[in-house]
Amino acid sequence: MTSRFRSTNSGDALNSRTPRRRTVVKAAAATAVLAAPLAAALPARAAEAPAFLHGVASGDPLPDGILLWTRVTPAAEAIPGSGLGPDTQVSWTVARDKAFTSIVTTGSTVATAASDHTVKADIRGLQPATDYWFRFSAGGTDSPAARTRTAPAADAAVPGLRFGVVSCANWEAGYFSAYRHLAARSDLDAWMHLGDYIYEYKSGEYGTRGKVVRPHSPANEILTLADYRTRHGRYKTDPDLQALHHKAPVVAIWDDHEFADNSWSGGAVNHTEGAEGAWSDRQAAAKQAYFEWMPVRPAIAGTTYRRLRFGKLADLALLDLRSFRSQQASTASGSVDDPDRTITGRAQLDWLKSGLKSSDTTWRLVGNSVMISPFSVGSLSADLLKPLAKLLGLPQEGIAVNTDQWDGYTDDRRELLAHLRSNAIGNTVFLTGDIHMAWANDVPVDAGTYPLSPSAATEFVVTSMTSDNLDDIVKVPEGVVSAVAAPVIRAANRHVHWVDTDRHGYGVLDITADRAQMDYYVLSDRTNPNATSSWARSYRTRSGTQAVERTYDPV
Repeated sequence: MTSRFRSTNSGDALNSRTPRRRTVVKAAAATAVLAAPLAAALPARAAEAPAFLHGVASGDPLPDGILLWTRVTPAAEAIPGSGLGPDTQVSWTVARDKAFTSIVTTGSTVATAASDHTVKADIRGLQPATDYWFRFSAGGTDSPAARTRTAPAADAAVPGLRFGVVSCANWEAGYFSAYRHLAARSDLDAWMHLGDYIYEYKSGEYGTRGKVVRPHSPANEILTLADYRTRHGRYKTDPDLQALHHKAPVVAIWDDHEFADNSWSGGAVNHTEGAEGAWSDRQAAAKQAYFEWMPVRPAIAGTTYRRLRFGKLADLALLDLRSFRSQQASTASGSVDDPDRTITGRAQLDWLKSGLKSSDTTWRLVGNSVMISPFSVGSLSADLLKPLAKLLGLPQEGIAVNTDQWDGYTDDRRELLAHLRSNAIGNTVFLTGDIHMAWANDVPVDAGTYPLSPSAATEFVVTSMTSDNLDDIVKVPEGVVSAVAAPVIRAANRHVHWVDTDRHGYGVLDITADRAQMDYYVLSDRTNPNATSSWARSYRTRSGTQAVERTYDPV
């Protein structure tokens, strides 16, 4: 088979909830402190030959291609973010079988310190809807072998699709058992990460109920390119994360913590201009490290908004709701209804509307990092209202909306939902993370008059994998807060069919021509590396309805 390759180093393409104030730690000093213990912890073979200590991954499946990723450690001193280590030739092999007896294509590139010794290979010329196996090699050392899968042909009649869905993986708050349970499945076409793949806080600033389960590195809040590279490298050592990357391709977008808490185009709540450097420099560093360390293929340099298609069954629009947004509304920065404020930016909103209108698939999925459904707190008692505000990063008195979500940018939401209604665009499903709670929502044109007002779309929100949710902030047993808060939230938001404020877990999205269904799974204990998983609930939207309904069995 003839193949076409493009080896990319992301550095070439992109060089350019409860925070307290922090102490700035110089990147050079942090590297010096970390280098000795991390180098000592490397396997002995890393000092003798290149090693693949961070696993391998694939992402952004196309009908004829897949993006492959790895990071090679060419020498013991070449830890992530160090800027050290020699140029190293890295080759890749793609095969039809795990034993690599039926090789499809090979290629190679050079990993350098300029790209933190990360490697990407954009493989084309593959067959649609096909499983492949791949591995990398360097200096006589092979990486682990991993499975990936291409997307169906654009015109294919696809009977079904199944995706894992996750968000909000805070290293210090617990173990990534959700990844392990998804990796144990053999039925995933791909998995979606809807943001907060990493967290930026310094060690001890944001753990689990105030306690660190496992320390991350670097210990300081990440500010520089070296810092972000080091943090990404730490995450990629997690065995459960590696296992899932080895099992299926990922489709990822970023949210705020890949940069800093509640970030916007010109800054972040968790960034102090000057004392922590210039926001533009920090943002550029975060983006460069992200594209180096993630198997993401940006359609436009410096952004994660792009579109993937899965036959005639579904297309998937992936949003970037951090790079272009206006500052979150406040007394100083304007009203949530100000038409001059935006969460998407003009170009991205036009791109999204155009794609939704022109789509000829049965389902239109939107990978959406923050909740689009309207949300009012209703008559929550003060002891729950303040913790909820803390979780959402809002003033703890008198709140009515979460201004970091689409509620803070109502003109963009109004325009988008009107577009769906006026063009009779059905079967639009928003897939969302961020809020550390699980939700199943209709997305009404006018929440104030719902259900008399029509629903323009539906939304499935997955809870956090490890990051604190409402019961963790209140520090009460799991389920206590949800029993009180969920009925109040639903009474004030009649479009909300279900909300679980307390548990951690993940979702499995199953799509057929007749319905899109989200199965919600919860973890027994995020602080236990052997946590079990159990099915909690399932909701679906049937084709043509734009409405969510409960179903009583997982797929």
